[in-house]
Amino acid sequence: MNRFKRLGWGLLALIGVLAVAIGSFTYHLKPDYDGETKLRGLSEEVQVYYDTYGIPHIYAKNDADAFKALGYVHAQDRLWQMELLRRIGSGRLAEVFGIDLLGTDKFFLALGVDDYSSETIAKVNSNDESVQLSLAYLDGINQFIDEGPTPVEFYLTGTEKKPFVLKDVYNTLGYMAFSFAMAHKTDPLLSRIKDKLGFEYLKDLEIDSDTTTLWIKNYPRNRADSIQKSISEVMSSLEKLSIPLFEGSNGWAIAAEKTKNGKVIFANDPHIGFSQPSVWYEAHVSTPSYEKYGYHLAGVPYPVLGHNRKLAYGMTMFENDDVDFYYEKTHPTDPRKYKKGDEWKDYEIISKTIKVKDSDDIHFSYKKTHHGPVLNGIADQVTGERPVSMWWVFTKVENQLLNSLHNMSYANGLGEFKKALEGLHAPGLGIVYGDAEDNVAYWAAAKLYTIPDSIHTKFVSEEGKGLPVEKEYLDFSENPHTINPPWHYVYSANNQPDSIAGMLYPGYYLPENRARRIFQLLESKGDWDKEAVGHMINDNTSPVNVEIVTMLLSKLKIDGLSTGQLKILDALKQWRGDYPKTSIEATVYHKWMYCILKHTFKDELGDILFEEIMNTHLIKRTMAPIFANENSIWWDDISTLNIAESQTDIVNVSFREALQNLETTLGEDSASWVWGRVHTIEHGHPIGQIEALRSFFNVGPFGVNGTREVINNLYFPYTEDGVYKVSSGPSTRRVIDFSDVENGISILPTGQSGNPFSEHYKDQAGMYVNGEFRKMMLNKEEIVSTSKSQLTLKPDN
Repeated sequence: MNRFKRLGWGLLALIGVLAVAIGSFTYHLKPDYDGETKLRGLSEEVQVYYDTYGIPHIYAKNDADAFKALGYVHAQDRLWQMELLRRIGSGRLAEVFGIDLLGTDKFFLALGVDDYSSETIAKVNSNDESVQLSLAYLDGINQFIDEGPTPVEFYLTGTEKKPFVLKDVYNTLGYMAFSFAMAHKTDPLLSRIKDKLGFEYLKDLEIDSDTTTLWIKNYPRNRADSIQKSISEVMSSLEKLSIPLFEGSNGWAIAAEKTKNGKVIFANDPHIGFSQPSVWYEAHVSTPSYEKYGYHLAGVPYPVLGHNRKLAYGMTMFENDDVDFYYEKTHPTDPRKYKKGDEWKDYEIISKTIKVKDSDDIHFSYKKTHHGPVLNGIADQVTGERPVSMWWVFTKVENQLLNSLHNMSYANGLGEFKKALEGLHAPGLGIVYGDAEDNVAYWAAAKLYTIPDSIHTKFVSEEGKGLPVEKEYLDFSENPHTINPPWHYVYSANNQPDSIAGMLYPGYYLPENRARRIFQLLESKGDWDKEAVGHMINDNTSPVNVEIVTMLLSKLKIDGLSTGQLKILDALKQWRGDYPKTSIEATVYHKWMYCILKHTFKDELGDILFEEIMNTHLIKRTMAPIFANENSIWWDDISTLNIAESQTDIVNVSFREALQNLETTLGEDSASWVWGRVHTIEHGHPIGQIEALRSFFNVGPFGVNGTREVINNLYFPYTEDGVYKVSSGPSTRRVIDFSDVENGISILPTGQSGNPFSEHYKDQAGMYVNGEFRKMMLNKEEIVSTSKSQLTLKPDN
């Protein structure tokens, strides 16, 4: 018995030792928000005050020291995120995650992001301030790599920490540019639909500029304006890794004439794929010559969103078409050559090597033409024997992105800020601006080019046709823009921009749903304040969905419906198009929508093309117009011989199927079909894909308000099972009132830190789901007096 007691005490002692060891290990991995640290190359001491939510407020005597400190504190909270983002454009994900990411690496290497970054680095002027401050920022990151604790993800994946260089910044910006693009998802798909079904089936899809919906208006107007109508698996791999994908956005600025306190109010909520950590790192940086409260991408020194006492700016996605696909013609007897005009040219052969975890290196090569890389065998959405190449404006124009972000950050007013935007060639951004001098403005920042009437950009162009490689670029003054319009506000919701340079510029614009709601709310009120704008940015109502359901209900036959089903029908008739978690109508509506889309498109497209089209902006644009078109060719179910289905047939079959499915999956009592039960959000971490580690690394799930294409745009892909897992939405919600600029409000989806051992890993998640905010502090006295901790960075000498 004593022996068993001794054994028991021994086991307890071992457990105690292990607990102490684990506790010590995890404590060592926590970010250091307090105390003193020596930093190489600092010229003077820097103070970093952390507020209640772990936001660093950096006070330095000069800008170089400030950016070095920013790099250090950014790395200690987000080094793993920095590591992942720099690996995408350079094709180095398989080195960490193995053979499953090989296709993604091949694709991004073929796009040429890494090669383009190398070309850019070779041309940069190392004396430019934008470069010098970037290098200071990278020095701060690298000191943390050398001396700080290694994030747990590096241990779990066996990844070696390596220094960051300027090329990594450009590769991260290159990934950001591509993740905005929709052409890779849409153009090859439309060509396949055209080849399979004929052009007749494309007429009812919204592939052209829409002349009937609400547009973003230009001001001052161009008198010459006229109206002319004229890669899914890769991105899925990144989604599975919970790497943020850029989707859409809202932004608006209300002029002084429409606000209660007579000063501009600015609001912005960029829509980005949810991940853990969330995409933005907040930091307030202050020196005698510079101050900015900014939102930073991992590994990028200058904020993409920011404000100070003088001005505020944010982004939406412009959604312009900056990618073109071309069929190439290979020589009939010499596969090494392709046709360029009247000549046969040699394909350029590019060879690459990819390191793969737990496997030998992979060597691969791809062909390249004067258009760009040939994607057959690299991009899963490009199928068939005919070579298809891709032209992308991002790699064709001199890269000034870093300099532009620097100049935006340092601008002191509207004129300087507008000038800074001229270097943003790709991705296309809708920039919303407001300032303390009562200016409001919107610009489409992109390198746009003229497109002849005879050319349609939404298909793969035949050899020798399509847009020429040498583009006729527009001057920035011809881009869509609105400055201090007489209606006293500007906005962007990724919708169709007004005519420019005598043409409607083609793109992958989102439907008018959010734009109409923003327009409706801004027009209806003339005394906006910060609280009202904060409520608006959380708005969950869709006037378009009410119109759709009203039209569909007029087609519905009630024969055979049960008393309970008739009750649901009555509720839909009264529905206001709102999406609280308690809504039953929202659940029924979206199940009905999915069933209609499935019965409308799947018989013609088949499983694969149907799934592809459901993941494009095109289907969002198509829904309202096709529901309003009872004569569309798509309504007939081609799988039923000798029967021609009508819209009424599809609407009725789909409604009954939707209710039956809901009863099967959620129960017969419709009172339990609440929206928050099926509409959920979980912020996934790459390591959280392992089930045993999911609860530690992932945040959520939570039932959540909102839906697709409302202002609170919590997007989800439609699924057969009716479980709507939110995949993207507001990456932050920000409101800045220039009558009280020191008390702007904001929120992050989870928390400031990407370190799972930090108390700030998920401390904002509950607030975010509930539509709440916290303060973005600018007042130093308040920051110092309320700071939770203080980190002092000292010169190492």
